[in-house]
Amino acid sequence: MNEIYQQAKLLQSEFVKIRREIHRNAEVGIQLQHTKAFVKEKLIAYGYEPRDIANSSIVATIGGALPGKTILLRADMDGLAIQEDTALDFQSVNGAMHGCGHDMHTAMLLGAAKLLKMYQNQLQGNVKLLFQEDEEGFTGAKAVIRDGVLENPKVDAAMALHVSSGTPSNTVLCGLGHFMAGCTLFRIEVSGVGCHGAMPENGVDPINIAAHIYLSLQEIAAREVAAQDPCVLTVGKFAGGQTPNIIPEKAVLEGTIRYKNKETGDRIFKRIQEISNLCAESFRGKAVVTEIASAPPLINNDEMIFEFCDYMKQFIAPQQVVILPQGGMGSEDFASFSDQVPIAYLLLGAGTSQENEAYGKPMHNQGVVFNEDILSLGSSILTICAMNWLNKHRTD
Repeated sequence: MNEIYQQAKLLQSEFVKIRREIHRNAEVGIQLQHTKAFVKEKLIAYGYEPRDIANSSIVATIGGALPGKTILLRADMDGLAIQEDTALDFQSVNGAMHGCGHDMHTAMLLGAAKLLKMYQNQLQGNVKLLFQEDEEGFTGAKAVIRDGVLENPKVDAAMALHVSSGTPSNTVLCGLGHFMAGCTLFRIEVSGVGCHGAMPENGVDPINIAAHIYLSLQEIAAREVAAQDPCVLTVGKFAGGQTPNIIPEKAVLEGTIRYKNKETGDRIFKRIQEISNLCAESFRGKAVVTEIASAPPLINNDEMIFEFCDYMKQFIAPQQVVILPQGGMGSEDFASFSDQVPIAYLLLGAGTSQENEAYGKPMHNQGVVFNEDILSLGSSILTICAMNWLNKHRTD
Protein backbone atom coordinates (compact mmCIF):
# COMPACT_ATOMS: atom_id res chain seq x y z
CA MET A 1 0.00 0.00 0.00
CA ASN A 2 2.75 2.43 0.91
CA GLU A 3 4.51 1.63 -2.38
CA ILE A 4 1.42 2.71 -4.32
CA TYR A 5 1.18 5.93 -2.29
CA GLN A 6 4.85 6.71 -2.89
CA GLN A 7 4.37 6.06 -6.61
CA ALA A 8 1.39 8.43 -6.61
CA LYS A 9 3.54 11.14 -5.04
CA LEU A 10 5.99 10.80 -7.93
CA LEU A 11 3.08 11.47 -10.29
CA GLN A 12 1.79 14.49 -8.36
CA SER A 13 2.90 17.05 -10.97
CA GLU A 14 1.03 15.14 -13.67
CA PHE A 15 -2.12 15.07 -11.53
CA VAL A 16 -1.86 18.83 -10.97
CA LYS A 17 -1.51 19.47 -14.69
CA ILE A 18 -4.61 17.37 -15.38
CA ARG A 19 -6.61 19.14 -12.69
CA ARG A 20 -5.70 22.60 -13.97
CA GLU A 21 -6.67 21.78 -17.54
CA ILE A 22 -10.11 20.65 -16.36
CA HIS A 23 -10.45 23.62 -13.99
CA ARG A 24 -9.57 26.13 -16.69
CA ASN A 25 -12.33 24.75 -18.92
CA ALA A 26 -15.16 24.17 -16.43
CA GLU A 27 -18.45 22.97 -17.93
CA VAL A 28 -21.92 22.54 -16.47
CA GLY A 29 -24.63 19.88 -16.42
CA ILE A 30 -24.81 17.27 -19.15
CA GLN A 31 -22.90 19.24 -21.81
CA LEU A 32 -19.26 18.48 -20.99
CA GLN A 33 -17.72 18.25 -24.43
CA HIS A 34 -14.21 19.53 -23.62
CA THR A 35 -13.96 17.66 -20.31
CA LYS A 36 -15.23 14.44 -21.86
CA ALA A 37 -12.79 14.62 -24.77
CA PHE A 38 -9.87 15.39 -22.45
CA VAL A 39 -10.66 12.52 -20.05
CA LYS A 40 -11.09 10.04 -22.92
CA GLU A 41 -7.76 11.13 -24.40
CA LYS A 42 -6.02 10.48 -21.07
CA LEU A 43 -7.68 7.09 -20.58
CA ILE A 44 -6.66 5.97 -24.07
CA ALA A 45 -3.09 7.12 -23.40
CA TYR A 46 -3.11 5.03 -20.21
CA GLY A 47 -4.17 1.93 -22.15
CA TYR A 48 -7.94 1.91 -21.58
CA GLU A 49 -10.82 1.58 -24.02
CA PRO A 50 -13.31 4.15 -22.70
CA ARG A 51 -16.89 4.20 -23.89
CA ASP A 52 -19.57 6.85 -23.80
CA ILE A 53 -22.59 6.49 -21.56
CA ALA A 54 -25.63 8.71 -20.95
CA ASN A 55 -25.00 12.23 -22.32
CA SER A 56 -21.42 13.21 -21.43
CA SER A 57 -20.31 10.41 -19.10
CA ILE A 58 -17.49 7.93 -19.67
CA VAL A 59 -16.86 4.44 -18.35
CA ALA A 60 -13.72 2.30 -18.59
CA THR A 61 -12.98 -1.08 -17.02
CA ILE A 62 -9.73 -2.72 -16.01
CA GLY A 63 -9.52 -6.44 -15.27
CA GLY A 64 -7.00 -8.06 -12.99
CA ALA A 65 -4.78 -11.10 -13.36
CA LEU A 66 -7.37 -13.21 -11.55
CA PRO A 67 -11.18 -13.20 -11.87
CA GLY A 68 -13.28 -11.79 -9.08
CA LYS A 69 -15.84 -9.16 -8.18
CA THR A 70 -16.27 -5.69 -9.65
CA ILE A 71 -16.03 -2.38 -7.80
CA LEU A 72 -17.02 0.95 -9.35
CA LEU A 73 -15.09 4.16 -8.67
CA ARG A 74 -16.90 7.37 -9.54
CA ALA A 75 -15.72 10.92 -10.19
CA ASP A 76 -18.13 13.71 -11.08
CA MET A 77 -16.98 16.06 -13.87
CA ASP A 78 -19.46 18.96 -13.92
CA GLY A 79 -18.90 22.45 -12.59
CA LEU A 80 -21.17 25.26 -11.40
CA ALA A 81 -22.76 28.12 -13.33
CA ILE A 82 -20.97 30.82 -11.33
CA GLN A 83 -18.24 33.30 -12.28
CA GLU A 84 -14.96 32.34 -10.63
CA ASP A 85 -13.14 34.94 -8.52
CA THR A 86 -9.94 33.31 -7.26
CA ALA A 87 -7.17 35.09 -9.22
CA LEU A 88 -5.56 31.69 -9.85
CA ASP A 89 -3.27 31.46 -12.88
CA PHE A 90 -5.58 28.76 -14.25
CA GLN A 91 -8.86 30.46 -13.29
CA SER A 92 -11.84 29.60 -15.46
CA VAL A 93 -12.93 32.52 -17.64
CA ASN A 94 -15.96 31.03 -19.40
CA GLY A 95 -18.59 31.85 -16.77
CA ALA A 96 -18.50 28.41 -15.14
CA MET A 97 -16.43 27.26 -12.17
CA HIS A 98 -15.32 24.09 -10.44
CA GLY A 99 -16.43 25.49 -7.08
CA CYS A 100 -17.28 22.05 -5.70
CA GLY A 101 -13.99 20.37 -6.55
CA HIS A 102 -15.17 18.04 -9.30
CA ASP A 103 -12.03 18.89 -11.25
CA MET A 104 -10.09 17.50 -8.29
CA HIS A 105 -12.20 14.34 -8.31
CA THR A 106 -11.69 13.78 -12.03
CA ALA A 107 -7.94 14.27 -11.71
CA MET A 108 -7.78 11.84 -8.77
CA LEU A 109 -9.71 9.15 -10.65
CA LEU A 110 -7.50 9.59 -13.70
CA GLY A 111 -4.59 9.21 -11.31
CA ALA A 112 -6.13 6.01 -9.98
CA ALA A 113 -6.58 4.80 -13.56
CA LYS A 114 -2.85 5.20 -14.17
CA LEU A 115 -1.91 3.54 -10.87
CA LEU A 116 -4.25 0.60 -11.50
CA LYS A 117 -2.56 0.00 -14.86
CA MET A 118 0.83 0.04 -13.15
CA TYR A 119 -0.31 -2.55 -10.59
CA GLN A 120 -2.69 -4.52 -12.79
CA ASN A 121 -0.83 -7.78 -12.16
CA GLN A 122 -1.79 -7.51 -8.47
CA LEU A 123 -5.46 -6.83 -9.21
CA GLN A 124 -8.03 -9.56 -8.64
CA GLY A 125 -11.38 -8.84 -10.28
CA ASN A 126 -12.44 -5.66 -12.08
CA VAL A 127 -12.43 -1.95 -11.41
CA LYS A 128 -14.97 0.09 -13.34
CA LEU A 129 -14.04 3.76 -13.65
CA LEU A 130 -16.99 6.13 -14.05
CA PHE A 131 -16.53 9.79 -15.00
CA GLN A 132 -20.01 11.19 -14.47
CA GLU A 133 -21.99 14.16 -15.74
CA ASP A 134 -24.39 16.42 -13.84
CA GLU A 135 -23.94 15.56 -10.20
CA GLU A 136 -24.97 19.11 -9.32
CA GLY A 137 -28.32 18.72 -11.07
CA PHE A 138 -28.96 15.30 -9.52
CA THR A 139 -29.56 13.69 -12.92
CA GLY A 140 -26.13 12.18 -13.66
CA ALA A 141 -26.16 9.08 -11.46
CA LYS A 142 -29.68 8.12 -12.48
CA ALA A 143 -28.79 8.57 -16.15
CA VAL A 144 -25.75 6.27 -16.07
CA ILE A 145 -27.57 3.67 -13.95
CA ARG A 146 -30.47 3.73 -16.42
CA ASP A 147 -27.97 3.24 -19.27
CA GLY A 148 -26.45 0.15 -17.65
CA VAL A 149 -23.28 1.30 -15.88
CA LEU A 150 -23.85 -1.32 -13.16
CA GLU A 151 -23.89 -4.18 -15.70
CA ASN A 152 -21.36 -5.94 -17.97
CA PRO A 153 -19.60 -6.63 -15.71
CA LYS A 154 -22.10 -6.49 -12.88
CA VAL A 155 -20.97 -4.08 -10.16
CA ASP A 156 -20.81 -5.47 -6.60
CA ALA A 157 -19.85 -2.28 -4.72
CA ALA A 158 -19.15 1.39 -5.43
CA MET A 159 -16.93 4.12 -4.00
CA ALA A 160 -16.58 7.88 -4.39
CA LEU A 161 -14.27 10.48 -2.89
CA HIS A 162 -15.21 14.16 -2.47
CA VAL A 163 -12.98 17.04 -1.41
CA SER A 164 -13.99 19.08 1.65
CA SER A 165 -13.01 22.74 1.89
CA GLY A 166 -12.42 23.83 5.50
CA THR A 167 -11.26 20.36 6.58
CA PRO A 168 -7.51 19.97 7.24
CA SER A 169 -5.62 18.75 4.20
CA ASN A 170 -5.21 14.97 3.90
CA THR A 171 -7.78 14.27 6.64
CA VAL A 172 -10.29 11.63 5.53
CA LEU A 173 -13.83 11.87 6.92
CA CYS A 174 -15.62 8.53 6.94
CA GLY A 175 -19.33 8.78 7.62
CA LEU A 176 -21.48 5.93 8.88
CA GLY A 177 -25.01 5.08 7.88
CA HIS A 178 -27.21 8.00 6.77
CA PHE A 179 -24.31 10.28 5.88
CA MET A 180 -26.01 12.80 3.58
CA ALA A 181 -29.54 14.06 3.15
CA GLY A 182 -31.93 13.26 0.35
CA CYS A 183 -32.81 16.14 -1.93
CA THR A 184 -35.77 17.19 -4.05
CA LEU A 185 -35.44 20.22 -6.32
CA PHE A 186 -38.80 21.83 -7.13
CA ARG A 187 -40.27 24.59 -9.30
CA ILE A 188 -43.47 26.56 -8.63
CA GLU A 189 -44.89 28.38 -11.63
CA VAL A 190 -47.50 30.95 -10.67
CA SER A 191 -49.86 32.26 -13.34
CA GLY A 192 -51.80 35.51 -13.11
CA VAL A 193 -53.18 38.12 -15.48
CA GLY A 194 -50.87 40.86 -16.68
CA CYS A 195 -51.92 44.51 -16.56
CA HIS A 196 -50.72 48.07 -15.99
CA GLY A 197 -49.00 48.55 -12.64
CA ALA A 198 -51.17 51.59 -11.93
CA MET A 199 -54.37 49.54 -12.26
CA PRO A 200 -53.77 46.22 -10.47
CA GLU A 201 -57.53 45.67 -10.13
CA ASN A 202 -57.58 44.80 -13.83
CA GLY A 203 -55.20 41.86 -13.43
CA VAL A 204 -54.04 39.08 -11.11
CA ASP A 205 -50.62 39.71 -9.60
CA PRO A 206 -48.48 36.53 -9.70
CA ILE A 207 -45.68 38.20 -7.73
CA ASN A 208 -48.05 38.87 -4.85
CA ILE A 209 -49.22 35.24 -4.98
CA ALA A 210 -45.65 33.96 -5.12
CA ALA A 211 -44.72 36.09 -2.09
CA HIS A 212 -47.58 34.58 -0.07
CA ILE A 213 -46.52 31.09 -1.18
CA TYR A 214 -42.92 31.77 -0.18
CA LEU A 215 -43.88 32.93 3.32
CA SER A 216 -46.33 30.06 3.80
CA LEU A 217 -43.73 27.43 2.85
CA GLN A 218 -41.56 28.51 5.78
CA GLU A 219 -44.15 27.08 8.16
CA ILE A 220 -43.76 23.52 6.89
CA ALA A 221 -40.39 22.82 8.52
CA ALA A 222 -41.18 25.06 11.50
CA ARG A 223 -44.60 23.67 12.36
CA GLU A 224 -45.29 20.43 10.49
CA VAL A 225 -42.11 18.36 10.94
CA ALA A 226 -40.83 17.08 14.27
CA ALA A 227 -37.65 18.69 15.52
CA GLN A 228 -36.06 15.21 15.75
CA ASP A 229 -36.66 14.69 12.01
CA PRO A 230 -34.01 16.84 10.22
CA CYS A 231 -35.19 18.74 7.17
CA VAL A 232 -34.48 21.98 5.32
CA LEU A 233 -36.68 23.85 2.84
CA THR A 234 -34.98 26.63 0.89
CA VAL A 235 -36.25 28.76 -2.00
CA GLY A 236 -33.17 29.88 -3.89
CA LYS A 237 -34.81 31.45 -6.93
CA PHE A 238 -37.65 33.99 -7.09
CA ALA A 239 -38.26 35.53 -10.50
CA GLY A 240 -41.08 37.57 -11.99
CA GLY A 241 -41.57 40.58 -14.18
CA GLN A 242 -39.44 42.66 -16.51
CA THR A 243 -40.54 46.25 -15.98
CA PRO A 244 -41.37 48.33 -12.86
CA ASN A 245 -44.82 49.42 -14.02
CA ILE A 246 -46.18 46.17 -15.49
CA ILE A 247 -47.76 43.33 -13.52
CA PRO A 248 -46.50 40.20 -15.32
CA GLU A 249 -48.32 37.08 -16.38
CA LYS A 250 -46.06 34.70 -14.44
CA ALA A 251 -43.71 34.35 -11.49
CA VAL A 252 -41.42 31.42 -10.71
CA LEU A 253 -39.97 30.06 -7.48
CA GLU A 254 -37.38 27.28 -7.38
CA GLY A 255 -36.03 25.60 -4.30
CA THR A 256 -34.75 22.51 -2.56
CA ILE A 257 -35.95 20.15 0.16
CA ARG A 258 -33.34 18.27 2.20
CA TYR A 259 -34.31 15.35 4.42
CA LYS A 260 -32.89 12.30 6.17
CA ASN A 261 -36.10 10.26 5.78
CA LYS A 262 -37.54 9.88 2.28
CA GLU A 263 -41.08 9.77 3.70
CA THR A 264 -40.52 13.23 5.19
CA GLY A 265 -39.32 14.56 1.84
CA ASP A 266 -42.35 13.13 0.06
CA ARG A 267 -44.70 14.64 2.65
CA ILE A 268 -43.05 18.08 2.39
CA PHE A 269 -43.30 18.02 -1.41
CA LYS A 270 -47.01 17.16 -1.16
CA ARG A 271 -47.54 20.07 1.24
CA ILE A 272 -45.71 22.43 -1.14
CA GLN A 273 -48.22 21.43 -3.81
CA GLU A 274 -51.20 21.90 -1.51
CA ILE A 275 -50.07 25.26 -0.10
CA SER A 276 -49.12 26.63 -3.52
CA ASN A 277 -52.45 25.67 -5.05
CA LEU A 278 -54.51 27.06 -2.17
CA CYS A 279 -52.55 30.33 -2.04
CA ALA A 280 -52.92 30.83 -5.77
CA GLU A 281 -56.64 30.09 -5.72
CA SER A 282 -57.13 32.49 -2.81
CA PHE A 283 -55.78 35.33 -4.94
CA ARG A 284 -57.47 34.29 -8.22
CA GLY A 285 -54.39 32.77 -9.80
CA LYS A 286 -53.02 29.32 -10.54
CA ALA A 287 -49.89 27.43 -9.42
CA VAL A 288 -48.19 24.38 -10.86
CA VAL A 289 -45.57 22.55 -8.79
CA THR A 290 -43.10 20.19 -10.49
CA GLU A 291 -40.10 18.18 -9.39
CA ILE A 292 -36.95 19.23 -11.23
CA ALA A 293 -34.72 16.41 -9.96
CA SER A 294 -34.09 14.39 -6.82
CA ALA A 295 -31.64 12.14 -5.03
CA PRO A 296 -32.32 9.77 -2.12
CA PRO A 297 -30.50 9.98 1.23
CA LEU A 298 -26.93 8.71 0.94
CA ILE A 299 -26.48 5.63 3.11
CA ASN A 300 -22.93 4.36 3.51
CA ASN A 301 -22.30 0.68 4.05
CA ASP A 302 -20.71 0.59 7.53
CA GLU A 303 -18.80 -2.62 6.83
CA MET A 304 -17.15 -1.04 3.79
CA ILE A 305 -16.38 2.16 5.69
CA PHE A 306 -14.60 0.35 8.54
CA GLU A 307 -12.76 -1.86 6.04
CA PHE A 308 -11.54 1.13 4.03
CA CYS A 309 -10.49 2.89 7.22
CA ASP A 310 -8.29 -0.08 8.08
CA TYR A 311 -6.66 0.06 4.65
CA MET A 312 -6.00 3.80 4.83
CA LYS A 313 -4.46 3.61 8.30
CA GLN A 314 -1.75 1.39 6.84
CA PHE A 315 -0.29 4.14 4.66
CA ILE A 316 -1.38 7.42 6.32
CA ALA A 317 -1.40 8.46 9.98
CA PRO A 318 -4.33 6.89 11.88
CA GLN A 319 -5.35 10.27 13.29
CA GLN A 320 -5.96 11.47 9.73
CA VAL A 321 -8.75 8.90 9.32
CA VAL A 322 -11.82 10.14 11.17
CA ILE A 323 -15.06 8.21 11.69
CA LEU A 324 -18.19 10.40 11.66
CA PRO A 325 -21.20 8.79 13.36
CA GLN A 326 -23.57 11.22 11.65
CA GLY A 327 -23.50 13.47 8.60
CA GLY A 328 -25.10 16.74 7.51
CA MET A 329 -27.83 18.09 5.26
CA GLY A 330 -25.79 18.30 2.08
CA SER A 331 -26.87 15.99 -0.73
CA GLU A 332 -25.05 13.96 -3.38
CA ASP A 333 -26.47 12.09 -6.34
CA PHE A 334 -24.02 9.23 -5.74
CA ALA A 335 -26.75 8.25 -3.28
CA SER A 336 -28.65 6.74 -6.20
CA PHE A 337 -26.03 3.98 -6.27
CA SER A 338 -26.78 3.07 -2.65
CA ASP A 339 -30.22 1.86 -3.75
CA GLN A 340 -28.45 -0.67 -5.99
CA VAL A 341 -25.16 -1.76 -4.35
CA PRO A 342 -23.19 -1.21 -1.10
CA ILE A 343 -21.36 2.13 -1.27
CA ALA A 344 -18.60 4.01 0.52
CA TYR A 345 -18.58 7.78 0.13
CA LEU A 346 -15.60 9.52 1.76
CA LEU A 347 -14.59 13.15 2.21
CA LEU A 348 -10.98 14.27 1.78
CA GLY A 349 -9.85 17.48 3.50
CA ALA A 350 -8.72 20.11 0.99
CA GLY A 351 -7.35 22.81 3.31
CA THR A 352 -8.19 25.33 6.01
CA SER A 353 -7.47 29.05 6.30
CA GLN A 354 -4.98 28.22 9.07
CA GLU A 355 -2.91 26.30 6.52
CA ASN A 356 -3.20 28.98 3.84
CA GLU A 357 -5.41 32.05 3.82
CA ALA A 358 -6.56 31.12 0.32
CA TYR A 359 -8.09 27.86 1.57
CA GLY A 360 -11.19 27.18 3.61
CA LYS A 361 -13.90 29.16 1.85
CA PRO A 362 -17.31 27.47 1.59
CA MET A 363 -18.00 24.97 -1.14
CA HIS A 364 -19.81 26.60 -4.09
CA ASN A 365 -18.26 29.98 -3.22
CA GLN A 366 -16.85 31.90 -6.19
CA GLY A 367 -13.55 32.28 -4.35
CA VAL A 368 -13.05 28.74 -3.02
CA VAL A 369 -9.53 27.33 -3.54
CA PHE A 370 -8.57 23.69 -2.92
CA ASN A 371 -5.14 22.40 -1.90
CA GLU A 372 -3.77 20.51 -4.91
CA ASP A 373 -1.26 18.68 -2.71
CA ILE A 374 -4.00 16.19 -1.77
CA LEU A 375 -4.34 14.83 -5.32
CA SER A 376 -1.79 12.06 -4.90
CA LEU A 377 -3.41 10.91 -1.66
CA GLY A 378 -6.85 10.90 -3.26
CA SER A 379 -5.62 8.79 -6.17
CA SER A 380 -3.94 6.41 -3.72
CA ILE A 381 -7.07 6.03 -1.58
CA LEU A 382 -9.18 5.12 -4.60
CA THR A 383 -6.59 2.67 -5.91
CA ILE A 384 -5.69 0.98 -2.65
CA CYS A 385 -9.23 0.66 -1.33
CA ALA A 386 -10.45 -0.81 -4.62
CA MET A 387 -7.60 -3.30 -4.94
CA ASN A 388 -7.80 -4.47 -1.35
CA TRP A 389 -11.58 -4.74 -1.34
CA LEU A 390 -11.46 -6.90 -4.47
CA ASN A 391 -8.69 -9.09 -3.10
CA LYS A 392 -10.49 -9.63 0.21
CA HIS A 393 -13.90 -10.38 -1.32
CA ARG A 394 -12.81 -12.31 -4.41
CA THR A 395 -14.29 -15.59 -3.23
CA ASP A 396 -17.29 -14.27 -1.27
